Amino acid sequence: MARALGLDFGTTNTVMALSTGGSDTQSMTFTSSVGITDTMRTALSFMKDPVVGAQALKVEAGQAAIRQFIDNPGDCRFLQSIKTFAASALFQGTLIFARRHAFDDLMEIFLRRLKTYAGDEWPGDVSRVIAGRPVQFAGASPDPALALERYNAALTRLGFPEIHYVYEPVAAAYYFAQTLKSDATVLVADFGGGTTDYSLIRFERKAGQLSATPIGHSGVGIAGDHFDSRMISHLVAPEIGKGTYFKSFDKLLEVPSGYYANFARWNQLSIFKTTREFTDLKSLVRSAIEPEKLELFIDLVEHDEGYPLYQAISATKMALSGADEAEFHFPPLGSAGHKTVRRTDFEEWIAPDLARIEGALDEVLEKTNTAPDAIDKVFLTGGTSFVPAVRRIFTRRFDETKIESGGELLSIAHGLALIGESDDVGEWAA
Repeated sequence: MARALGLDFGTTNTVMALSTGGSDTQSMTFTSSVGITDTMRTALSFMKDPVVGAQALKVEAGQAAIRQFIDNPGDCRFLQSIKTFAASALFQGTLIFARRHAFDDLMEIFLRRLKTYAGDEWPGDVSRVIAGRPVQFAGASPDPALALERYNAALTRLGFPEIHYVYEPVAAAYYFAQTLKSDATVLVADFGGGTTDYSLIRFERKAGQLSATPIGHSGVGIAGDHFDSRMISHLVAPEIGKGTYFKSFDKLLEVPSGYYANFARWNQLSIFKTTREFTDLKSLVRSAIEPEKLELFIDLVEHDEGYPLYQAISATKMALSGADEAEFHFPPLGSAGHKTVRRTDFEEWIAPDLARIEGALDEVLEKTNTAPDAIDKVFLTGGTSFVPAVRRIFTRRFDETKIESGGELLSIAHGLALIGESDDVGEWAA
């Protein structure tokens, strides 16, 4: 019997883990049309039935949603990074084929697809679900109470009898603490797709039982997705007209930069294609000083090149984590789609984001009055922790022998499941 289900509902990926007794956990696996995986991209796609239309939508989640969208770009409604809207009071829902879906509707639909993909692995006897939450939700003015209200609505509809919420870095810390041989003060830095979160925790073992005293938390709504956006802004946007001009009567005006905001989310290009903005962009070609760049922009949108662009950017970013230079390769840009990117340039582009990530670290240390040498272990988790400039934030300030990493995608979900197995789960709740 699985006593607890750990749910790491992430901006980029979602992971679920089951406690199987004591200190044992197992990842839930999902079987969809694109194969078997223990992580799911936090994405949804909706497509009308060819016979009955919107009355019977074909809904896919994760990688299967991406595949359905790529195969049917004009007929498919695609959503990703759903979590970024959780704490926004401005987000009251989105229309999907004329039917409004609130945030809790989308979260419920996503988790129900995962339930289907999990098949017999989905626990029918789980007594509690432990869901992760960021210290600081994404957004300009996030409302954490609203986010948890929406989480609760979705999870309650799935029939879970007992629901708890734990800070994601606390769960990662609990996962890491299983390896500790002695009492320790641990700083956990959790780098997700949309947020960076810190937790400072004192772990002690008493009579073989792991106990923890939270010391402090901090967070900022910046992480890996922002790095991707910076790369696109510097590598791609200038090649398709950003910063160029068009003639309006006797004046030279800059092409509106708002057109290029769509590149921050690759799926926005498909939506952009249906808007009045795109029609306006096409009308600027005739008066543009460099019309060939705007024509290239239009071609990218009309040929749904958003996902290949995302893959090219992601591959370049990953390569820069292991080398001083990497090749950006994106053939739809023509000759402009082959560039050598230096790590030093990338780090200059993301410098404002790095400053805010380090600022959140300063915040947790300052408000808890904790000196770096008072911390016994620093645990880095999440994909962005591989970025050398991010890691240097910590190697500059902490003894490198204290810094560890691991479980980049799985640590939070497994930590949540382990907390759910404990008798004092309420003590860990956010």
